[in-house]
Amino acid sequence: MDTSVKHVVMFSGGVGSWAAAKRVAARYGTDNLILLFTDTLMEDADLYRFIEEAAENVGGEFIRIVEGRDPWQVFHDARFLGNTRVDPCSKILKRDMAMAWVQEHCDPADTILYLGIDWTEEHRWERSKRFWVPYIVEAPMCEEPLIEKDKMLAALEAEGIKQPRLYEMGFPHNNCGGFCIKAGQAHFKHLLEKMPERYRYHERKEEELRQYLKANPLKTGTWDVSILRDRRGGETKLLTLRELRRRVEGDEEIDCDDWGGCGCFMDMED
Repeated sequence: MDTSVKHVVMFSGGVGSWAAAKRVAARYGTDNLILLFTDTLMEDADLYRFIEEAAENVGGEFIRIVEGRDPWQVFHDARFLGNTRVDPCSKILKRDMAMAWVQEHCDPADTILYLGIDWTEEHRWERSKRFWVPYIVEAPMCEEPLIEKDKMLAALEAEGIKQPRLYEMGFPHNNCGGFCIKAGQAHFKHLLEKMPERYRYHERKEEELRQYLKANPLKTGTWDVSILRDRRGGETKLLTLRELRRRVEGDEEIDCDDWGGCGCFMDMED
């Protein structure tokens, strides 16, 4: 076993990063293992319980880094509302923070980075490799034996760790407290049904940002923005969180297949 190599796992509130870290620890030990957590300051309270227990279970050194703003503050300062294509929140609060830490503390000649994606998201691994050059990036859960998320959760609970409550509530990920700028109509409907107060908070923040952009416009761009899009009738229109809530409460049709996706460390702009 080469003890000179530093192994850095991008550690989050997801079961995939725990499972990946377990494989790295089993293969290389924990003497040079680092679990790197980038905190967006918008996490569900239970994430901190989970990540503490998960890190203790894996071993190695747990490191938390934080930029100091949350996603809505980033949108305000950038005068730009993120969307499915451009995500300044995860770029600034997660990818740039992680990159700066890695460049300061890790030599690419003796460092391997690890992501928690599994074989169902292998295409994102390829994009990550380009982003992290010259560092080597591996994805242990894309290797044999290939297991699905439910098997990871079963393994987690077999270790005596309760799964994140957002998973138990039916959310597909445990990031940003159930919020995601890349989420779709179905995801936000789920947030409204499971956490109505949290939904209302994001609804207010979206409207506050819209009004701020109206009063402080950029030379390019528009204040009339929204997280979601309405594509009914073959025409794409804005869909604010306020309007989505009105439709859900009025039992109107929404796109229940539009869940969107979260990939903070994988979805880099080419």
